Amino acid sequence: MSEKSGLPLKQEVFLEAGMHIGTKIRTSDMRDFVFKRRDDGLYILDLRKSVGKLMATAKLLAKYKPEEVAVVASRVYSSNPASKFAALTGVSIIRGRFVPGTMTNMTCKGFTEPKIVLVCDPKGEREAVSESAMNGIPVIALCDTDNDTKFIDIIVPINNKGKRSLALIFYLLARELMLSQGKIKSYDEFPYEINYFEQTSEEEKPALVKAQPEEQVEQKTEAEKAEPAPKEEKTEPKAA
Repeated sequence: MSEKSGLPLKQEVFLEAGMHIGTKIRTSDMRDFVFKRRDDGLYILDLRKSVGKLMATAKLLAKYKPEEVAVVASRVYSSNPASKFAALTGVSIIRGRFVPGTMTNMTCKGFTEPKIVLVCDPKGEREAVSESAMNGIPVIALCDTDNDTKFIDIIVPINNKGKRSLALIFYLLARELMLSQGKIKSYDEFPYEINYFEQTSEEEKPALVKAQPEEQVEQKTEAEKAEPAPKEEKTEPKAA
């Protein structure tokens, strides 16, 4: 916890991730979570409300058994970090298109009956929200400024579209749940960096330890590009 800001990380980390950056659309449902509108038309979310709701979500999820929690992540930017969150904490994840009947039809492949659901975008995951409501399952939703919140029980006002923002969201959720599950005893024992939650499967290392800072990775990549290719040895044809 940052002593000066009262946030779980330094404020600069949240700002750099763009967690507070909304869209150029603001629904009436999200009015109370908007801090201001920028000159370029983008609405800015109240960062303290965003982080407060996110941390409250972590505490709520910690009250459930991992198998009772389902995360719905339909887009690549959300499914990658959500999958890592699920792998670390043991919660269930539904990636990609949500098949109608997943929570209402017992004959449906992948049928599941969670006790609480976290959706990453209620607009793209409307069917999951609807089926949860039909079953009386509480729904937590990451909501951007352009989202409607019908059938949503807990709104987490946050940038749910940015790759870095989503990585930071699931980094924090994973850290809090692993702490509550006793898998780590303090934040210092959490061995993952935010970059790890950004990586796609192809980018992962065999040992999932602290990822290198982005700057180091980029510099290394540029250096590799600048490295000259080995010269081919020319051989003179043998005389007949």
